[in-house]
Amino acid sequence: MSYRLGVDVGGTFTDLLLIDESTGNTHTAKVPSTPEDSSVGVLNGLEKVCSTAGVDPQNITSVMHGTTVATNTILTGTGAKVGLVTTDGYRDVLQIARSYVPGGLGGWIFYNKSDNLAPLELTVEVPERMGAKGEVVRPIDEDKAYAEIAKLKDRNIEALTISLINSFANPAHEKRLKEIAEEVLPGIPVSISSDVIPEMQEYERTITTVANSYVRPRVETYVTNLKAEINKRVGETSLDILRSDGGLSTADAAAEYPVNLLMSGPAGGVSGALWIADKAGYKDLITFDMGGTSTDVCLVEKGEALTRRETTVHDVTVRASSVDVRTVGAGGGSIAHVPDLTKALRVGPESAGANPGPAAYMKGGEAPTVTDANVVLGYLPAEQKLGGDMQISKEMAEKAVQQTADALGLSLKDAAEGIIKIVNENMFGACRLVSIEKGYDPRDFALIGFGGAGPLHANAIGALMQSWPVIIPPGPGVLCAYGDATTRIRDEASKTFIRTFANTSPEDVTKELKALEKTATEAMQAGGHKDQVIADKTFQVDLRYRGQGLSLTLETSLEDLRNDGFKTIGDKFDALHKQLFTFALTAEKEVVNLRAIIFGPETNVAANKIPATDSDPSDAFVSDHSLYHEGKDHSAKLYDRSKLKAGNKVAGPAVIMEMDSTTVILPGHTGEVDAIGNILIRPTDMN
Repeated sequence: MSYRLGVDVGGTFTDLLLIDESTGNTHTAKVPSTPEDSSVGVLNGLEKVCSTAGVDPQNITSVMHGTTVATNTILTGTGAKVGLVTTDGYRDVLQIARSYVPGGLGGWIFYNKSDNLAPLELTVEVPERMGAKGEVVRPIDEDKAYAEIAKLKDRNIEALTISLINSFANPAHEKRLKEIAEEVLPGIPVSISSDVIPEMQEYERTITTVANSYVRPRVETYVTNLKAEINKRVGETSLDILRSDGGLSTADAAAEYPVNLLMSGPAGGVSGALWIADKAGYKDLITFDMGGTSTDVCLVEKGEALTRRETTVHDVTVRASSVDVRTVGAGGGSIAHVPDLTKALRVGPESAGANPGPAAYMKGGEAPTVTDANVVLGYLPAEQKLGGDMQISKEMAEKAVQQTADALGLSLKDAAEGIIKIVNENMFGACRLVSIEKGYDPRDFALIGFGGAGPLHANAIGALMQSWPVIIPPGPGVLCAYGDATTRIRDEASKTFIRTFANTSPEDVTKELKALEKTATEAMQAGGHKDQVIADKTFQVDLRYRGQGLSLTLETSLEDLRNDGFKTIGDKFDALHKQLFTFALTAEKEVVNLRAIIFGPETNVAANKIPATDSDPSDAFVSDHSLYHEGKDHSAKLYDRSKLKAGNKVAGPAVIMEMDSTTVILPGHTGEVDAIGNILIRPTDMN
């Protein structure tokens, strides 16, 4: 008997999902995260889930892990001391960057640019030059190269980036400099731009490779140590890490190219939502993942999550594929405060996190948080035990929220409801970014709410968006772990290929895409999956109107190119441009980049069927309850989700409790349980 383990590390909790590979049956666990060393939380969770399930850890054959180590390294500024080698004359590439200042028209007045990940004093130049077509314009001055790289040795750098002009067209000089660097700087990890992102645009290629170097030592150490500790406890097993684009990477590839992990955590939630929504028959949805620290939202169209070619963490933007997740600093641990100057209630982005956590957790927190407000309003009952064993204190929650009530001159419950309404509006704004502002009508999409706090707020967000049904999946608090455990191995290869439609042919593009497919396959198999079967593949073309700086990414297939030439992707480009910007041009179209993406086979995980009955949920009834909504108390009912059956209809106001989360059904709404245990919430008059 063999098992797969999915592990997702969040800001407050670490979630685990154990899957029996022969039957598809699952077991879940939730333990507090350990921010000082997240691997401790992972190992604690591994022991707990195996103990709860009665499974010998030695039977775990593979571990899939979504991690925020790379993200947090950039957010906290705790990455490596990075040296940078550039072509002679390009030393200021990171300082010049792009002429963009955030903050609107007045942004330049108060914008303080963050320090570069590779400072100018650790940047050296080497005489050499490649042409845009890959021809050698000036050979490397190797004596100078040795001397310049030796300077970085004296400055005690911890990682090195090599990014040369036009290396995307010919990487020979970068590869030679890497050999020199490994000779001069033994033990220092070296990242070269032609390996990390072999595409045009010097700044984007350089910042992406520098970011890879910046997080690499920390991620490498984390992955190596975690793999060693897991192997001690469960024996030899494979460890795969979730990538930003929703695919899995081998541990070795993750350690070498950690820039692809910057959105690893949020991608797990999207993957889990895709899996469960597909089982329920929903293809168009907005994912709503609310945890203890932040909320992530993403739009899924026709069963595919929208992706983007850039990933942004804080003010660092790199060119790496990721699911198009938008994040706001709104979570269960978000702290409410009333500034003395304005006396206007604010919620977040500061968070109580895992330590000390909300006041209701009785771990030393005293500041009022969103979780405390939910407890005061009755949305999170004191009867609920988080993770199955963490007690909640209503008294401590009321004491914390009373601070806000006193500052605003409101009653305790009105102040708590104010906190909830503000955080809901913040999350509604994120949902607008992925839907309305991209030309999508949210009324055409279902909303799937998950994460530890998502089901508490999903009904209210659905009402703001008019997105029905609101889907609360089974085990919503550990759905990110479902995503980690059910995601397929994925790899990709890309190259710059600048040609107008008139100056190339579908045959030329097809030939290049086939070569990239081979490169991606070899990279996957060399990374620890040598026998991996390629179950699926897709191809992407970055297009733009000739003379335009912006390019858009279109998916295509070799069959479309053979049968329809450039017509299909050209028409798709015009339609997408019109959707995003309201217009299309008659200008000539130009190919910019080509990309091949390959996938391993899907994981065989069955969605658990639950017993069916009639609409009466009384077998799951726990007790009468009361919750506060729109300025008044309402009589409500508490239910035990584990006892709900398919066909049950739960009329609001109601609170449904389970090990890893709590679902609120507001007055005027009804939740219906489907065949696999999802709760589908709609306005009562729609049922």
